Amino acid sequence: MIFDAIVGVFSRDLAIDLGTANTLVYYNGGEILSEPSVVAIDERTKSVLAVGVEAKEMLGRTPGSITAIRPMKDGVIADFEVTEAMLKYFIQKVHNRKTLVSPRVVICVPSGITQVEKRAVKDSARQAGAREVYLIEEPMAAAIGSDLPVQEPNGNMIVDIGGGTTEVAVISLSGIVYAKSVRVAGDEMDEAIIQYIRKKHNLLIGDRTAEKIKIELGSAYDVFPEPLIMQVKGRDLIAGIPKHVDVSSDDIREALRETISTIIDAIKVALEKTPPELAADIVDKGIMLAGGGALIRGLDQLIREETNLPVSIAEEPLRAAVRGVGRCLDSIALLKSIAID
Repeated sequence: MIFDAIVGVFSRDLAIDLGTANTLVYYNGGEILSEPSVVAIDERTKSVLAVGVEAKEMLGRTPGSITAIRPMKDGVIADFEVTEAMLKYFIQKVHNRKTLVSPRVVICVPSGITQVEKRAVKDSARQAGAREVYLIEEPMAAAIGSDLPVQEPNGNMIVDIGGGTTEVAVISLSGIVYAKSVRVAGDEMDEAIIQYIRKKHNLLIGDRTAEKIKIELGSAYDVFPEPLIMQVKGRDLIAGIPKHVDVSSDDIREALRETISTIIDAIKVALEKTPPELAADIVDKGIMLAGGGALIRGLDQLIREETNLPVSIAEEPLRAAVRGVGRCLDSIALLKSIAID
């Protein structure tokens, strides 16, 4: 205990947004490290070859002896040991050393997380070197990072669209009044693009290509003066040889329609289940969008049309959750009032 306390003095406390697609780490009162949640493993020696950006470059391109793994699925741990290795890498990278590192760590987790999944996150962080681990629900973190007044007796509605989950929550007095976590988000959008191009063009593309298409052409509403066109390369499913096709922004909007409809349905259910007094606040203040999915062009416009409520997008929506966890790290009183067991 005394050794931990001494080591803790020389360790930087960290706030971590442990995401399905990307992991963001807040430290030193404002610096943010962001890398993909990917680990490359040598299957022969079971050793970690690369983590983050370097490992993501290997996705879909590794020989048989190397596996590139995304250890998080739907916002929770799918591979315990690989997640531990990934957390250890981030903790050591922030400290620029491998020894005498024992930080306090705050991690945000999906609102629908089970007790078993909570224990897995805490155990992974402790095994990676953390001396204390606190958990905060992701919608609460995103709301704090989006500058919503979560401690006041007013209704605040946040929609955090990440890689693996979409979190819809209504928050008041530092607590979540209603939360719905749907496992439909950025990854499902990528998969929808893969299936659409496969069906329409008989072309098989990979996850990284689908993500690139989503970023460059993705939209929820007809926001482009004229359709954007992108050349997409993949494997012809009939001839079995590489080829390329032209894909338009109209195609991708059609591909994403069903996934985006599921997210809007979750928002409507949340509005139906919100107590009347808080619903009245949301009529005035509207809905705040955060997470990478908030960057889909025209999504705010479509939600506004479907709900007749004001909709705004958080500043730097990808970093909203990690900013929120970071503020909790900087304020122990706030952390203790909203941390979950």
